Amino acid sequence: MGTVFWDLDGTLTDPKPGITGSVVKALQELGLNAPSPDDLEWVIGPALLWSFEKLGTPDPQIALEHYRVFYEDKGGMFDCTVFDGIPEALTTIGARHAMHIATAKPHVYAQKITAHFGLSKFMTQEFGPELDGTRNDKAELLAYALTMTGDDPARCVMIGDRHYDLNAARAVGMKFIAVGWGYGSGDDLSKADAHVKTPDALPGVVDRFLS
Repeated sequence: MGTVFWDLDGTLTDPKPGITGSVVKALQELGLNAPSPDDLEWVIGPALLWSFEKLGTPDPQIALEHYRVFYEDKGGMFDCTVFDGIPEALTTIGARHAMHIATAKPHVYAQKITAHFGLSKFMTQEFGPELDGTRNDKAELLAYALTMTGDDPARCVMIGDRHYDLNAARAVGMKFIAVGWGYGSGDDLSKADAHVKTPDALPGVVDRFLS
């Protein structure tokens, strides 16, 4: 048995309406022109403080605070869906391997989302940054997770859709599986150990790496 670390946004769930909608509202609240949601897909994955910096907000921290009002207080975090086939893949993989969440989303939000959508029951632990930005870097987050779980990275695999997930897995010595249904179409994922196009292909690939 090995251990699987799952990205959340773009891998287990499609969070686009809630995340991009909350970014748009935050920018509008600041009196700034907001791109369309379709032009904001790149914000799904990295820490949002970095995204607000890239969007050129005068004070990214203030922008993030406005975002959190819409995302948390007004329910944007639940404006997402679980990708088809994910519950079945989790059931199959979870019967053979331990599983954890490793997301760039603050863990206080991630845990509410996984509980709401019935995903938390599959996970042993759920790791994400603190609200103050501690462990926003995903490699740092994965390293911290390994110290908490005691897992050998050689017996672990990270599953995600963005280059942030790939780079983090490489930094700690994990294998990486890239999924084809998220938001990493513009990322260089050529160095992933495997690419899967549909969730039903995941169990076999995971078993190949962790058997």
